[in-house]
Amino acid sequence: MPTDKESLRQSVWDGLEDSGEARFPFPPHDRIPNFAGADRAAERLADLSEWKAAERFKANPDAPQLPARRAALAAGKTVFMAVPRLRDERCFYRLDPAELADPDTAATVSGVDAHAEQVGPDAVGRIDLVLVGSVAVSPSGTRVGKGEGYSDLEFAVLSELGLVDAETTVVTTVHESQVREGIEPDAHDVPVDVVVTPERTIRTESPYERPNGIDWTALDDERIDEIPVLADFEPG
Repeated sequence: MPTDKESLRQSVWDGLEDSGEARFPFPPHDRIPNFAGADRAAERLADLSEWKAAERFKANPDAPQLPARRAALAAGKTVFMAVPRLRDERCFYRLDPAELADPDTAATVSGVDAHAEQVGPDAVGRIDLVLVGSVAVSPSGTRVGKGEGYSDLEFAVLSELGLVDAETTVVTTVHESQVREGIEPDAHDVPVDVVVTPERTIRTESPYERPNGIDWTALDDERIDEIPVLADFEPG
């Protein structure tokens, strides 16, 4: 079984497509893949004590986590989603269910821009739980995204402001076939505390330390220039 990240991504994407377990949008490749049973995984996620206690969520915008975002809003929880590629200085959408006329549409990647308020990181406030999408994830909590690094960077920006830290619960929902052994993390990777599939819940007890800020060595000048909010934190 491949463990280098790009081979692993291809293996997961191909497997979901070939098995018929992938769901819209198609193809599953080059994205956080949607999967059969994503709604059941969201229901299992909502049974977690950490979910029930949380009032403020940071969530990824991808299709397989849509049922979880909708469930959070239905439960009266405030959800924050990042603006794509962190392209604006006000780089997060704030979804307050008390202020949304159509929460189900607001929770979608196509509807969030028209329904949610855009805010800067300093207006987000303390986050109780972070929901991330994954291409693959190990039982020990090492996550592989689609390769662009934005999920880890969003966490790092919030970490710089003390809005998330080593105690913040990070969860992901995936298809059972996305759970893979032997994944080694990079220095900027944020370990996952809980992996939820439609069939089971895995508490990872990750041996890896969580990064406590932005890893500037992982960012080239072009990426820094494209993300306005980084100017607030750039050293020197």
